[in-house]
Amino acid sequence: MAIYVIEDHPMMREAIVMLLRRVRPGCTVVELRQLSALDRALERAASPPELFCLDLKLPDTLGISGVKLLKGRWPDVPLVVISASPAGDVEEWCVEAGADAYIEKSADATEIIAVLRTLLIGDSGFGDLELPSSFDGSPETKLTKRQKQLIVMLDEGLSNRDIAEKLGLSEHTVKVHMWRMFRRLGAKSRTQTLHFARTHGWLSS
Repeated sequence: MAIYVIEDHPMMREAIVMLLRRVRPGCTVVELRQLSALDRALERAASPPELFCLDLKLPDTLGISGVKLLKGRWPDVPLVVISASPAGDVEEWCVEAGADAYIEKSADATEIIAVLRTLLIGDSGFGDLELPSSFDGSPETKLTKRQKQLIVMLDEGLSNRDIAEKLGLSEHTVKVHMWRMFRRLGAKSRTQTLHFARTHGWLSS
């Protein structure tokens, strides 16, 4: 398995690689400056992708075309967009196209590491919470126990900030968990998620 960092700015690419090695020491990282070099890199490395770190503005991409291309070919591989564009301008488009997270390049190292850790290691930060006995999630669903716990917190009316404070996580990390849960359920909002949960008997009406 390998992590592919697709970023045309050498210093930024080096910084991302450094942070990745802090999260996953000894990991295989393949560095690319443009998306068109990916196929050859995959053949050369002979390592399937574990995570994509993608710059939004590359010499051979336009808008969110890179996100669509990667998610079209590897829908189950986590993808984080790390871009200089303000989140308010393009974050929603990237997430709708399939990105698992969006980080501004101006974010500090701690924030970036937290998101990378969430994508590479999983549902960390939820370990001390227990599901209430009333939550009867169907075994056929692909939700993890952690994501079901997140639904319970949504049902309690907690905001992302509330959840972050309760779990000792950053808001951005909570958003990553939320987006991934939405995608698994085919939902686009908290309201749709809670409706789905109640419809399937996970929560009391």
